[in-house]
Amino acid sequence: MRSVCVVFLVLLSYPSFSQESDTVTHKHPVFRKIVAPVSLMTLALLTLDEDNFINRYHILEERNEHATFFNMYIDDYLQYAPTALVYGLNISGVKGKNAVVEETILLIKSELLMSAVVYTLKNTTNVQRPDHSTYNSFPSGHTAQAFVAATFLHKEFGHKSIWYSIGGYCIATTVGVMRVIGNRHWLSDVFVGAGIGILSTELAYATHQYKWSKRKVKITGLPTFNKGAYGMYVSISL
Repeated sequence: MRSVCVVFLVLLSYPSFSQESDTVTHKHPVFRKIVAPVSLMTLALLTLDEDNFINRYHILEERNEHATFFNMYIDDYLQYAPTALVYGLNISGVKGKNAVVEETILLIKSELLMSAVVYTLKNTTNVQRPDHSTYNSFPSGHTAQAFVAATFLHKEFGHKSIWYSIGGYCIATTVGVMRVIGNRHWLSDVFVGAGIGILSTELAYATHQYKWSKRKVKITGLPTFNKGAYGMYVSISL
């Protein structure tokens, strides 16, 4: 499975590049945010050509030759692991770049952006999965989710230690590789899914200006009685 290892290394290169580009491209922040997802999506296009060294048909042949036994579903849960780690670190007292409320808003925005793009493409492209089960293969939703979570972890804790970023992207890359080995996705689906996940989170952070964590939330509750029925009036002031 040498080709699968190549895929793993390509996806894993993002955190290292991102850390280095903070100094190399500090005058071009937009370039720094889009270079990884654009590179991944470009690689996805290259895999469609059977004459290229890395192509989805060759990957499928290797998978069918060496990994037909693979039948695991850990990727269904692993895709959320970096997100769980963010909240786990907060609970243990290790604070991220933003307050928990802010982190949650940013995560929700990232998830909404990713979901809108992924499910629009799934419902319009109608690409058949390599296992011939359904026609919603492109792009990989699991991989997109995993890279949203990994980028979320990177944005919140990458400044504290590069190992948080490396760990998050290792998990996300593993999810992508498992989707290919499990015969659920083409290599191109995984590359584009990773790009969408990264870009969605970067966009959510880049456009986030309103600081919810600095607002004082007041909640007022009053019991009510109307025509024999009891209820509760709740007012939330932001």
